[in-house]
Amino acid sequence: MKKKFRGASLVMPDRMYFFVTPALVLFLVFWVYPVLQLFYYSVTNFNGVNYNYDFVGFKNYARIIQEGSLINAIKNTFIYTVIIVVGSNLLGLALAMLLNMKIIGKTVFRTMSYIPALFSAIVVGFIWSYVYMPGSGMLAALLNAVGLDGSTVNLLGNFKTALYSIAVVDIWKNVGTTMIIYLAGLQTVDESLLEAGKIDGCTEWQLIRKIKLPLISATITINVVLNVIAGLKSFDYSFIMTNGGPGKATQTLMYIIFKTAFNDQMMGKASAFSVVSFILIIAITIAMLRFMNKREVEL
Repeated sequence: MKKKFRGASLVMPDRMYFFVTPALVLFLVFWVYPVLQLFYYSVTNFNGVNYNYDFVGFKNYARIIQEGSLINAIKNTFIYTVIIVVGSNLLGLALAMLLNMKIIGKTVFRTMSYIPALFSAIVVGFIWSYVYMPGSGMLAALLNAVGLDGSTVNLLGNFKTALYSIAVVDIWKNVGTTMIIYLAGLQTVDESLLEAGKIDGCTEWQLIRKIKLPLISATITINVVLNVIAGLKSFDYSFIMTNGGPGKATQTLMYIIFKTAFNDQMMGKASAFSVVSFILIIAITIAMLRFMNKREVEL
């Protein structure tokens, strides 16, 4: 009897399906069905309101390529993503290294570094719109204070600087989150390894490059992937701070989808943009994960 009890499963096979079913239904209804519907609408002229639409094949895809909107949006999105991935990870890692040291008040500094992440994108967008405001903004006031003409600086209104300016805002908001993740990774590094490195005569830079960075390679992968995904789906600051302008300088993939669907009321065309974005994000994420996982150190 005792042997039979040990070999018996606490969850019967028929009951396992019962527990899985609710999650499976939610997944099918709220993820699989909308994705399939998205692919279907992308080959129609659906306007988002009137359901008397026609099948148009791949005309929507041809239009977004011929108009140049897709190429411009992909270019802006890639540039934006590279900036926030590099900026957030370098600053986040530097802050984590600094705040992992034995310094006075490091708990306060950790809290202060994370505070921007607590604000919503709308609040951050409006705050930085004031900072960048030409003539009367905080940046203009600082330039005037050092003897420069702040009224001539209009970063959000300049075609060449607008995209980089909103990327700086994104970095400012998310660097605290990146820092916390790096800090958690650094605290798992065995101090005995660092002591052994110091005994062998390693400099601080060599300790970072040869010991700390390899041991937190999994943490680096997590942060890079999170920042890449955030960059590829960026929308908030393009909409709040520049409304996609000046011209098309800050129109990202997500912004052009929003504009096409709700401003132009061309849901079929917007769905085509969405399908391309969906495939692009999935492909980049998978390729990046495979690339970075090969370089992680087995602990």
